[in-house]
Amino acid sequence: MKKYTYLLSALLLASCTGRVGNNGKQVITVTIEPQRYFTEAIAGDKFNVKCMVPKGSSPETYDPTPQQLVELDKSTAYLRIGFIGFEQSWAKRLHENAKRLKVFDTSKGINLIFEAGQVHGDHQHLGSADPHIWNSASSALIIAENTYKALAELDPNNEAYYAARRDSLLQEIKHTDRLIREELSGSDVSRAFMIYHPALSYYARDYSLHQIPIEESGKEPSPSYLKGLIDECRAENVRVIFIQPEFDKRNAEIIANETHTHIVPINPLNYNWHEEMIQIAKALANH
Repeated sequence: MKKYTYLLSALLLASCTGRVGNNGKQVITVTIEPQRYFTEAIAGDKFNVKCMVPKGSSPETYDPTPQQLVELDKSTAYLRIGFIGFEQSWAKRLHENAKRLKVFDTSKGINLIFEAGQVHGDHQHLGSADPHIWNSASSALIIAENTYKALAELDPNNEAYYAARRDSLLQEIKHTDRLIREELSGSDVSRAFMIYHPALSYYARDYSLHQIPIEESGKEPSPSYLKGLIDECRAENVRVIFIQPEFDKRNAEIIANETHTHIVPINPLNYNWHEEMIQIAKALANH
């Protein structure tokens, strides 16, 4: 509690500062690097775009620094990616202490994937939404459109500029989708893959793949669960185990050693969204 009080006090101390960057442009803040990629592609030279979660950090557990909160209060708007852990934990506190900040949810309109819910009597409660919407070309098209609408609302005088840049980004996303489908079109491509943290649920849905997470309910797998994963890896003819820089790779190495599968490092939080999406498809096609 003391930590949160201190961090939020930093926002209050900054409340009298301006809302432009050092170069005189208005500042927009986003949550993760791929989102910065989409936003900068549309914003061009009209806004400075800053990212809350730094490279190498997990947005599931990240806490902002006091300096970041000071800088956030200088932003004209905050563009949420939707349901990532950082946003879920901090959204209310950020809003309460930066009331002038306009907030836009770029996940609006996306067909969300929900975790298994719980049944109570004659009704069921849905689980939480899978937050990794950006790892999907079909979702990226919607994120781009929502981002364009936010920028056009913030700066209506340059709406045509943003529309043209949005159209270019949409074409790039569609091109990425075509390249992925080409890579995955071979009859010998394995349709199942393992990954430590299940960040590719939407990617798997787009391309009819089977994602098998190593995590057990968001935690390290137990020995018995790990044995089950090894059996499933063999049964599903898994050839690739993806590992991410924010997570421990020891369990992936155990499974790989037992099943002779390939460990492939990926970074779903990479700023270079296009390159990362293609790399994932190539890994599945070439192993």
